Amino acid sequence: MTVTESIITIAIVAGATMLTRFLPFFIFPEGRQAPAYIRYLGTVLPFAVIGLLVVYCLKDAVFADTHALPELLALGFILVLHFIKHNALITILGGTIFYMVLVQNFFTA
Repeated sequence: MTVTESIITIAIVAGATMLTRFLPFFIFPEGRQAPAYIRYLGTVLPFAVIGLLVVYCLKDAVFADTHALPELLALGFILVLHFIKHNALITILGGTIFYMVLVQNFFTA
């Protein structure tokens, strides 16, 4: 890819990214309420995305024997931590640290 093609590609990607970021503000200007189905998606989609991420993260786990034990322990830790703290950042950081400590120190291959 030449330098000109690279610059054109970067410009197109930047323009497409800006379009997807700014388009909702043009479609739903301030002072005008979004349609009911958009508000419905705003309440339902976060939970669907979290469920999708959980399934995606556990799809390669082997549940035979104790191979998936670190993932299951980390999942339980994340659930307990989130019910106690109700803070997504603490839950994500705490769960990641807990999982990495388990994998690096206790469940080494």
